[in-house]
Amino acid sequence: MPSSAPHEVPTAGHFGTYLAETDGTRVLGLRPDPADPEPSPIGLGVPSSLTAPSRLTAPYVRRGYLEHGPGPAGGKRGVRGRDTYVRVDWDTAVSLTADALRDTIDVHGNAAVFGGSYGWGSAGRFHHPQSQIHRFLNLLGGYTRSVESYSSAAMQVILRRVGGGYAAGLASNPIWREIGEQRSLVVAFGGLPGRNTQVNGGGIGRHTNLRDQRRAREQGAEFVSISPLRTDIDDALDATRLPARPGTDVAIMLALAHELVVAGAHDVDFLQRCTVGWNRFEDYLLGRSDGIPKTPAWAAPISGLPAGDIGDLARRMRGRRTVITTSYSLQRADHGEQAPWMALTLAAISGSLGRPGGGFGAALGALHQLGLEQSRFHPAALPQGLRRIDSFIPVARIADMLLHPGEQFDYDGGRHTYPDARLLYWVGGNPFHHHQDLNRLVRAWQRPDTVVVHEHFANALARHADIVLPAATWLERDDFAAGAADPYVSAMVRAAQPPPGVRTDHTILAAVADKLGIADEFTEGRSEQEWVEHLYEQTRDRAARLGATLPTLDELRRVGTVALPQPPRTVAPYTALRADPAANPIATPSGRIEIFSDTIAGFGLPGCPGHPTWLEPKEWLGAPAAVTYPLHLVSGQPERRLHSQFDNGSHSSAGKVAGREPVLLNPVDAAARGIVDGAVVRIHNARGACLAGAVVSDAIRPGVARLSTGAWYDPSGPDGLDVHGNPNVLTGDRGTSPLAQGPSAHSCLVDIERFEGEPPRVTVFDPLPTAP
Repeated sequence: MPSSAPHEVPTAGHFGTYLAETDGTRVLGLRPDPADPEPSPIGLGVPSSLTAPSRLTAPYVRRGYLEHGPGPAGGKRGVRGRDTYVRVDWDTAVSLTADALRDTIDVHGNAAVFGGSYGWGSAGRFHHPQSQIHRFLNLLGGYTRSVESYSSAAMQVILRRVGGGYAAGLASNPIWREIGEQRSLVVAFGGLPGRNTQVNGGGIGRHTNLRDQRRAREQGAEFVSISPLRTDIDDALDATRLPARPGTDVAIMLALAHELVVAGAHDVDFLQRCTVGWNRFEDYLLGRSDGIPKTPAWAAPISGLPAGDIGDLARRMRGRRTVITTSYSLQRADHGEQAPWMALTLAAISGSLGRPGGGFGAALGALHQLGLEQSRFHPAALPQGLRRIDSFIPVARIADMLLHPGEQFDYDGGRHTYPDARLLYWVGGNPFHHHQDLNRLVRAWQRPDTVVVHEHFANALARHADIVLPAATWLERDDFAAGAADPYVSAMVRAAQPPPGVRTDHTILAAVADKLGIADEFTEGRSEQEWVEHLYEQTRDRAARLGATLPTLDELRRVGTVALPQPPRTVAPYTALRADPAANPIATPSGRIEIFSDTIAGFGLPGCPGHPTWLEPKEWLGAPAAVTYPLHLVSGQPERRLHSQFDNGSHSSAGKVAGREPVLLNPVDAAARGIVDGAVVRIHNARGACLAGAVVSDAIRPGVARLSTGAWYDPSGPDGLDVHGNPNVLTGDRGTSPLAQGPSAHSCLVDIERFEGEPPRVTVFDPLPTAP
């Protein structure tokens, strides 16, 4: 693309649609699409990152690996994370990658290759890193994959067992339009954080979620936010805020259910027709099975909420269309399966499940798409090919896999064996952002023979790799975007040339495929531009079968964003179940909602009984460990970026405090520790420590601290102190339970102190450390 007079081209990311000002070579700036009613500012900081000092502009190989070859790190091979890097040419980098793959598969089999990726790498339908790497590895004969997601693993598994599947739960989500029409009561466990509605997998044509929430409030809907953080719900919703202790939501739900039942306000007809196990659960709820009625007085000392407030909320729910929703954060905790299971059960008890504007909200507020009319149109995507082998791990068990190859693990009622992963190939995604107990992960990361990554920047993933291959960003590629359940398709016109020496993920994999003799199968003889055109024409064909005409790709690139056609709306699974459970069974053994699951009870797994139960987390403010670590740390989605993406950009950087990630503290907790607003603090527990910048505010409950995820991990010295503020040096690397094995990041106790002396400099935004 030759340099020209500045002009604007449309583009799109997971956080919305924008117009990029470009001279054909550089991005001069982004501005939101004028048609977006409430655009996210996240994308505005991305252009500044493209030429940042941490930008990778050539392939690099870790010095110990280059000199001594593949093998576990340590000794003469050096330590991943502490070594220097040698710049190499592309042919050398590609040859080393191909040789490592070939040798690993020949000696150890395809299960020894772990294909690491995540769905947030790019909004593009073609330049989707997860699709690219999985397609490539499937053509090589297969790989070890991960199942579920860090965001929602426990919810995915429990709904598969008791609610007819995760997809059924999402498809039955109440939508804001109907919530407004019904003047519903929305009880949001974990709140409805407006910051989360900025993002959506695959993109957002128009931001409308917050607007629709506010419109529902204007129509008479009422909102209750049960969260330790006051800002976990939009101020315009005029919500009742109940600042409960983190991790106690199941106890509160049980108390609400108890009050509905003893008042005779429960939906006996639905419970008898459309659920199984109600009688056994009722015995637990009323204390007949364990001698403990689950009253508000019982829940009050657990949750830290007055019993009267819990009772008042139960009375507001009686006879009223009600939504019971749980955020993703609640199930990312010890016994995380229990919160969504109990929320589904409470919705069934309330009489609102399967009715318009009511029922179970599966993570309403967690993404832009949730709470809106779901798009049922499926644009074309890059085929990932046939899965050749069935080797897998639960997504949050990667450190266990590396540390304990050959050992067995429980998952979803089965016993499985960890593969012996010798080569990690990571394209799109950053385990040093989303995994827990990063000091443990660093130890595990030394075990493989080879680690290959595609990266934009010299972040922690690149600094812990053997072969680092520089990849183009979404502003440096042509593509088109269509978000999950979002009714728009958007053009992604290349706004900048990648730096010399930087390639797209597809070009990199095609070169490795050529070395391995599978280039024709991988590319199918198409260039990147031809692939984009091919997938878009498939999308147009699908629209035509619905009687709709989408513009040509050239026309789309002129207009930016167009609406997608919608197939006829289908009846939501829980609505159909309520109407006729015999004719419309859901995908459970009984065909009904399983309040008591004989299947789960039959597994006999510790920490996951046969019905929703209050189980004390290992780490919470009522645990013995709270004597030593008296603050509960929560680590949700940041406001200024998507996960860890573009943390080196201007928008994320503007939110730092003393150059570090901000930690929110209540004034009571700050005063007790001599901490003032803006001070550098040290957050610590037995697993690790990090530095952060203090923000003192009464927006958070006393005894709780909030440190967002996504600050690039920046360990200083052998003790692993993270100087930048990544909460996952503090969180525990343990499964929610042996059922789902999801992450339990939100069950985390810490203490905080003022950092004395000159704090170490943040270095993760520097170039990769190099050697001759």
